[in-house]
Amino acid sequence: MHTAVCATVVGMKVDRLSVTMDPELGQVVRQEAARSGTSVSGWLSEAAAARVRNEGLGRALQAWQDEDGPPSEEDFQWAYRALGIEDDGWRGDG
Repeated sequence: MHTAVCATVVGMKVDRLSVTMDPELGQVVRQEAARSGTSVSGWLSEAAAARVRNEGLGRALQAWQDEDGPPSEEDFQWAYRALGIEDDGWRGDG
């Protein structure tokens, strides 16, 4: 197993981290990584990158709301139409 992991890292700059988590979550992470055909490290890296993007989006949305106020009902209706998705009524915590 180490050989396969090392072979994918050769020539790449990596930052080794050690993480701890609840055993149940660890098992689910291993299952999801296997299901997606990636290593646990790769799966966790993708999850961390998604979290970083989501946090950045949250900050951008908060800055927008700080400047212009929360989106109106009309804003939500426009967005659903523009995206071509059904309005499920969810508006978050505004």
